[in-house]
Amino acid sequence: MDNYNTAELKTILSDIIKDNITDDAWIWLKAEINKNNSLAVNAAFGIMPRKTGKTAIKLSDSQQALLSSVRPGFTADNWTADKLCRAWLLIEYKEAEKDKYFKTIETLFSVAEMNEQVALYSALPLLPYPELWVKRCAEGIRSNIGTVLEAIMYHNPYPAENLEEAAWNQMILKAFFTEKQIEKIYGLDDRANEELARILIDYAKERYVAGRDVNTMLWYLVKKFVK
Repeated sequence: MDNYNTAELKTILSDIIKDNITDDAWIWLKAEINKNNSLAVNAAFGIMPRKTGKTAIKLSDSQQALLSSVRPGFTADNWTADKLCRAWLLIEYKEAEKDKYFKTIETLFSVAEMNEQVALYSALPLLPYPELWVKRCAEGIRSNIGTVLEAIMYHNPYPAENLEEAAWNQMILKAFFTEKQIEKIYGLDDRANEELARILIDYAKERYVAGRDVNTMLWYLVKKFVK
């Protein structure tokens, strides 16, 4: 069950979108949403960049403050117009049956190219039925595509809120291993755990033996478990 005001979130996102795409693109997007069927969602998702463009959106301080108040941990800062519109399309899709909604989103994941994967993983904290996407999120962590990993890790509250401890720990270890910006991961303090500390200490020892530096954020995560 969503722990935020979905209607308010949709309104905020629609206002941001209207400020960042042309009137013609907005009319097209609304028409596609009003069709409200899986075939239309699949088609619109695929051609979104051609309709909305791929320029970086401009987000005012007040809009970001609203987003943060409604959906803690989430930001659309540095998103492109097509990415935001894809996310909005998915949360506006009104499928009453959970299984059908799941099938529609899973179909998109199964055929998605890189930029589409980025949009899908970035949209996870906005989608209904959050329990449905846990396995998909855990699978995404195994990706070797940097932008996909960043979509899951950066300013995305979904992993911290939904992943089991083992998957969360795997994500954090991979973030260090792939030299991601750890401070951009939401929920580090809340999800810190003793097993993760053990894993990270072992990783740090391996780095030192190899004569390599260790990201100082590692010690931030393990300090309260070191006796």
